[in-house]
Amino acid sequence: MMNLKYLPPDEIYEELFDAVQLNGVFPDSKTFVDCIPKFHPDEIMHFFYREIDKEGFDIKAFVEKYFETPETDQTKTLPEGKTLEEKLHKHWDNLTRKPDEPNPHSSLLELPHPYIVPGGRFREIYYWDSYFTMLGLKASGRKDLIQSIVDNFAYLINTVGHIPNGNRTYFISRSQPPFFPKMVELLAEMEGDPKVYEQYHSELFMEYIFWMEGEARINLPGKRYKRVVMLDEDSFLSRYWDDEDTPRQESFVEDVELSDQTRRFPDKLFRNLRAACESGWDFSSRWLYHPDDLKSVQTIALIPVDLNVLLSEMERILIKSSEIVGENKLALKLTRTRQNRLDAINRYCWNEDQGIFLDFHVKFKEQMDRPSLAMLFPLWAKLASEEQAKKVISFVEKNLFKAGGLVTTTINSGQQWDSPNGWAPLQWIGFEAFLNYGREDLALELAKRWTSLNEKVYAETGKMMEKYNVVDLSLKAGGGEYPVQDGFDWTNGVYLAIKNWMKKQ
Repeated sequence: MMNLKYLPPDEIYEELFDAVQLNGVFPDSKTFVDCIPKFHPDEIMHFFYREIDKEGFDIKAFVEKYFETPETDQTKTLPEGKTLEEKLHKHWDNLTRKPDEPNPHSSLLELPHPYIVPGGRFREIYYWDSYFTMLGLKASGRKDLIQSIVDNFAYLINTVGHIPNGNRTYFISRSQPPFFPKMVELLAEMEGDPKVYEQYHSELFMEYIFWMEGEARINLPGKRYKRVVMLDEDSFLSRYWDDEDTPRQESFVEDVELSDQTRRFPDKLFRNLRAACESGWDFSSRWLYHPDDLKSVQTIALIPVDLNVLLSEMERILIKSSEIVGENKLALKLTRTRQNRLDAINRYCWNEDQGIFLDFHVKFKEQMDRPSLAMLFPLWAKLASEEQAKKVISFVEKNLFKAGGLVTTTINSGQQWDSPNGWAPLQWIGFEAFLNYGREDLALELAKRWTSLNEKVYAETGKMMEKYNVVDLSLKAGGGEYPVQDGFDWTNGVYLAIKNWMKKQ
């Protein structure tokens, strides 16, 4: 029998996988890949090949017989007679999952410590969601869960080699915006102990190596390997990527149908769709050659400003941990690498005419004129000059600051990471960006608009949403790739963190 521990469902079930997904057994492609087999997969495949040619074979009945369908989290009724803050402090218990029982035949990568899931169809932990969740856990005084989440991600780094998109086998081929170093920093600040950096130094380094894989084998400007791109002799910047170039298993039907609509090579389309998922912004006109056409997705051709800011933060924190453990040569090397990255961000992503940071197109050797909230990341990390920050904030205030908070882009394409949607993590990035450059007035106004919208929708629906329409406040939530999910870990986290700040003003 084959070793199934890290194999994704399409490799385990092959023709059965295609039959289930393409025949619409479940309305959501993610359901089947989260199913738990009742027998060893080899046995299931034996029964499948034996029964498929029989007259009247029913694929749906077959799946019901041999698989356990996962439950979708339902909205939990929160206690009456309490403020929303008080309710959300308690709601962490509803979103917490206990350490996983090992099941080698499930797509779930079992974690040894408790963790938080977003809710709804999202039944697993997600990488960048967890940082913003931790901000709320800090406000709730739940250092125990913050510690558990950091330890779970350290476990994934040590077992898988990196932190995947989520703890599923079908997510292993990609990651998400690399916030693990910021999680370690948050935990160290809460502990008041620099030994936290020492404790996770090896995992920080392994995570960095994952993102920088292939740097040594690139020696000519314009060359790229996986997530690393050499732009000139001093500049290595990074892009989003996925090691696979097949339809996403959790969105199989959607990807196949999209491929059927274009003459583009399927592997190129699928790789770019997957890379957009690694960005967390799936999907946005930011990644599209034609802003209203998902088939023109070109994620791997772009140098995203936010990713490179996050990697500069990873380098900064890894320099600190290296110094603490006495690896001074590594700290010196990373200091040079980080300075080169910062110089390159300014050289390739800063647009003086518009006064904003933009993504850079590797093939066309020009900036993409797609303004988005990614421009705030250099301010969030305190990397922008005072003059740059002043110009960026002016642009954001004029073009992206709406009645309910910050809108993700200036384009309404129908994609969920575009106008008119606002997302909790980007509200926090903007909130801290404003504070970092002396605009407490804007930070307070953003805090009021966003939390008021959260409260309004909660009063109407009893739900905290994954995303919100920040332009038309008469609507309860924003649209997107799939039905709006409630729960919702990062919305709860950012709400609690902002409310905690507001109480101190």
